[in-house]
Amino acid sequence: MNIIGLKDKNLYYVGGVVRDELLGKKSFDTDLVYEGNAIDFASKIENAEILKINEQFGTVRIKINGEQIDIASTRNEKYPQKGHLPKVFDLGCRLKDDVLRRDFTINAMAKSTYDGKIIDYTSGLEDIKDRKIRVLHDKSFIDDPTRIVRGLKFAVRFGFELDEHTQKLQDEYLENINYDMSYKRLKKELIETFNLNSQKAFERFIKQGIYKLISPEEFILPNVDIENLVRQYNPENIWLIYVGLLPDISNLPLTKIEKKIVEDYHWLQNKSFKTDFEIYKNFDRLNLESVLMFAVQNEQIVKRYLDVLHHIKLSISGTDLQNLGIKPCAKYQECFDFVLKEKLKHPQITIEDEIQLVKEFFQ
Repeated sequence: MNIIGLKDKNLYYVGGVVRDELLGKKSFDTDLVYEGNAIDFASKIENAEILKINEQFGTVRIKINGEQIDIASTRNEKYPQKGHLPKVFDLGCRLKDDVLRRDFTINAMAKSTYDGKIIDYTSGLEDIKDRKIRVLHDKSFIDDPTRIVRGLKFAVRFGFELDEHTQKLQDEYLENINYDMSYKRLKKELIETFNLNSQKAFERFIKQGIYKLISPEEFILPNVDIENLVRQYNPENIWLIYVGLLPDISNLPLTKIEKKIVEDYHWLQNKSFKTDFEIYKNFDRLNLESVLMFAVQNEQIVKRYLDVLHHIKLSISGTDLQNLGIKPCAKYQECFDFVLKEKLKHPQITIEDEIQLVKEFFQ
């Protein structure tokens, strides 16, 4: 592997890109680290254009051969406030110190761009062989509890399991969670994990108590195959269909649309669904995610709406009523509901039939 065509004795691929190559999987990111000052190194690369520099973190983005590449200086980190962003220090440190600050051994390997040699200080190769996920030190989850969700993500993606000691550390942390954490980082990991659309991930998330990172309130695993629903109906915000089922996710920094999806899901809890008209009116104009989330209460109703009722639309509009000489008034909506009830019973009726129903309503 030499994705970028650069070779230097101090330049290494690191982390996920190395892990994924060893697993024979496509990598989502290409992380490069320079043992020393990456900014100085980049400035000396022939035909490279410097696009962005971050002096504080020792990172640089360059453009070479038409491709944008990020290179980081080796660095060390410490967590003065547990659960929050670490402070960077010791820029240009040894490669070993850089990899030892990472989350799991399988993500702490490096590969030389110079000769292709794998550098493995933490037995990551052995853990890949054994299909194990192992933290690098006992305070890993205390420093950064979002690593628990990352561990879940990697377990599901690769079919790995936490090693016994890492599982013990996770269980101990989940019994004594520090809720003063970076929920922005937690949300990012939740999105990456549940956008994989894995029922197995959700089951582990609940059964292992990982969900308590968001809220301590007890939650029972719903008896619905959410993964299958997502595959069938293809919503945009997949992760929220899983995580939004929890009783309270207000700690997460949700967007306006995400908040509405969750609020509408809770609003549906108190609605009646006895008739097709009630089903239609309750779900109509809601985001697909809110509708799918309600499947944990009644999957049959959700499928009836999405497979049958959702496709039924009125052909008439306010203009048709005005053309009949009916001035705009409060009864317009009552009229539309009257026609809709009939069309839900008889979807085959034409616009002419709808207009006749309007005339009957206003008689």
